[in-house]
Amino acid sequence: MVNFIVWLIVGGLIGWVASMIMRTNAQQGILLNVVVGIVGAFVAGFLLTPLLGIGTINQSNFSIPAMVVSLVGAIILLAIVNLFRRGRMR
Repeated sequence: MVNFIVWLIVGGLIGWVASMIMRTNAQQGILLNVVVGIVGAFVAGFLLTPLLGIGTINQSNFSIPAMVVSLVGAIILLAIVNLFRRGRMR
């Protein structure tokens, strides 16, 4: 139970930092930041973990390298979402 709460908090922080980097923070609330952080960690698990050999926060690895990999995954996720948003507006 404690791991789950830590996972949500760390996922929210990672999602928030990623949204600040991608300048989508004004469009997102707390819940969406948590979702972006956790789903971004899944993206990183598929794309970056095989290349780098570093786990993500979804694998109960709360180390600094795991948080950085999860952050990069969240940034990739937001970049993909932004591409679809821009394509739909045209």
